[in-house]
Amino acid sequence: MAARVGLLLPHALLVSSARALPTPRARLPYPPPPIPTYRRRASSASRPRRASPRLLAVRAMASGNPYAAELAAAKKAVTLAARLCKTVQQDIVHSGVQAKADKSPVTVADYGSQILVSLALKMDVASGPFSLVAEEDSEELRKEGAEEILEDITDLVNETIVDDGSYNISFTKEGILSAIDDGKSEGGPSGRHWVLDPIDGTKGFLRGDQYAIALALLDDGKVVLGVLACPNLPLSSINNLNGNSSGDQVGALFSATIGCGAEVESLYGSPPQKKLGVQAPPVRIDSQAKYGALARGDGAIYLRFPHKGYREKIWDHAAGSIVVTEAGGIVTDAAGNDLDFSKGRFLDLDTGIIATNKNLMPSLLKAVQEAIKEMNQATSLL
Repeated sequence: MAARVGLLLPHALLVSSARALPTPRARLPYPPPPIPTYRRRASSASRPRRASPRLLAVRAMASGNPYAAELAAAKKAVTLAARLCKTVQQDIVHSGVQAKADKSPVTVADYGSQILVSLALKMDVASGPFSLVAEEDSEELRKEGAEEILEDITDLVNETIVDDGSYNISFTKEGILSAIDDGKSEGGPSGRHWVLDPIDGTKGFLRGDQYAIALALLDDGKVVLGVLACPNLPLSSINNLNGNSSGDQVGALFSATIGCGAEVESLYGSPPQKKLGVQAPPVRIDSQAKYGALARGDGAIYLRFPHKGYREKIWDHAAGSIVVTEAGGIVTDAAGNDLDFSKGRFLDLDTGIIATNKNLMPSLLKAVQEAIKEMNQATSLL
């Protein structure tokens, strides 16, 4: 019975226990590449300046993280994108848009988020070929009638850059289209590929609820780094079914690097916390914010069983899965196989995705597989 109930709760949660962290060898950050598609904005003495991700990466190297530069840039990228998304979401809530039928606000945020992530990565860590596997491309924006939304995206992206103060550049409309198409890579088993979901959890985004900007790095087909920016997730544990906690600081940034564990910190600046441990039952929330909540101990199990024929995209799970595994958990398909991110833009896997801790996984897999077998047998008798 427990297995059947679990299968009916595709948004249940997981986490695991804390562990000692290894200390791999650090390496120097990459030099920034030229960005020919953007026009530079005149400097302003009054504009606030923040520490660059490259400087943050140098500081992070003291921890022995072999992907220190990439981690610092990834955090910066999703934080910058979150600034834009938060602005758009507030406008949606205030304007009363509650259905996906009006796609324009979400479209602006999706494109804008992807552009800003691409910008930050190319400015701070890209060296040589730059590969980004992301959800959006510029095809729709190049069609007749898309001029107004393209202008909206351009204005919003440039305003976000100015407000943030980290980069002294601005985009032309053609630069916007080019930056979006940075995400057309197919990924694969060799080389480095960034994987991005610019807004994971569209329904939550429209409701003014939970969503995430999810970014991961593949190195020769393996997820080695992941960050999740969750602007509406409480920094402390979730304590009700809506994923909100009154009085708590809101805005969580989860990060993980292979072999270095997982951390959670304020999206708006605070010391990171290494903390794991299954303590609470699962809850339903939108987006890969689930993975982050699991990794800090808000729940025990995550089950996902989409409808037959659905193909999982790698950007829906890459960042979240490494946050959970580096927290000490396990993420597999329903057959117990590791998720394989080396096959391109889609995951080829057995029915469903399961995540839990090492102690629960054997019994959970057995229960799930028995439940699937019973369901298949019942279906064959109809």
